[in-house]
Amino acid sequence: MKKQVENGIIYWDLANTFISEEAVIGTGTEILPGVIIEGSTIIGENCKIGPNTRLIDMQIGDNVEIQYTVAEKSKLAEGCKIGPFAYIRPGSNLGKNVKIGDFVEVKNTIMGEGSKANHLSYLGDAVVGAGVNIGCGTITVNYDGADKHTTTIEDGAFVGCNSNLIAPVTVGKDAFVAAGSTISKNVPASALGVARAKQINMENWESPKQRKMKNRG
Repeated sequence: MKKQVENGIIYWDLANTFISEEAVIGTGTEILPGVIIEGSTIIGENCKIGPNTRLIDMQIGDNVEIQYTVAEKSKLAEGCKIGPFAYIRPGSNLGKNVKIGDFVEVKNTIMGEGSKANHLSYLGDAVVGAGVNIGCGTITVNYDGADKHTTTIEDGAFVGCNSNLIAPVTVGKDAFVAAGSTISKNVPASALGVARAKQINMENWESPKQRKMKNRG
């Protein structure tokens, strides 16, 4: 596919690209097929946008990569990597070199430099520090049925896979949350938070289907 360069911007396929007249795009940025840029979106230099990405009123720094993503009314600092299949909802502010991976939804959330949520997570109404790892399947439980509440995860914290953080709650600096935990109380700095039931193994257990087949026999 022959690329077309206009005003220092590299387009892979202008026929399959829509760009608002209000948008501003920096030099050296590549726009791949299927990209829709709406409103007053500002994109920095040397970014790679797309394929199949929709941006609405976004502020995007230099050297950002976004693919297969919808992002609106948020800020992405220099070096962020977003997607594939991410959803950045309004009010989010992602710091330098933040990574948001596949099937991650971020809403009204601040994330510090170098933090990452690589897969299958929801971060809503959260304040996340720098250098934080969000494990696969992590959910910030921000809504109690009447009001939204904030989850705070401080610098260097590690949240294990399949964890629920029930807001309002704080995970302290350099703290760990054990995989599979439902955290409803603050985890102090440098502590390990574990909140899961003890495993019980029932020997010689039969499923209802097994018992039914056995009774027939």
